[in-house]
Amino acid sequence: MAASAPRPGKPVRGSETGRPIMAALDLLGRRWSMRILWELSQAPAGFRDLQRRCENMSSSVLSVRLNELTGTQLVSIDDEGYQLTEPGRQLVDAIAPLEAWSVRWAGALGKNSRRPRDSSVS
Repeated sequence: MAASAPRPGKPVRGSETGRPIMAALDLLGRRWSMRILWELSQAPAGFRDLQRRCENMSSSVLSVRLNELTGTQLVSIDDEGYQLTEPGRQLVDAIAPLEAWSVRWAGALGKNSRRPRDSSVS
């Protein structure tokens, strides 16, 4: 059985007391969690579509992460598929400045952040 999702008030990685920020960082630091939230911020998605949008991540990892994100009320599912809840949208809004920062950071490192990885240009 998969480990349960981090929750404030319960011991989590980095905090025996489960301080809310540490619980959030534990949840968001799990493999693929941020990518799932980011993709769902663009549009709701069914399981297979979300898997494709996440570069064909394994179905077992996607299933575990979706269970964690729905269990923590950041994601919900209905007839349209998986989508962000209001707290999920607020979280994406809170981390949106990180995307702008990452583009500036890539520029400072001399990288073209918009160039696809498989570009034929060396």
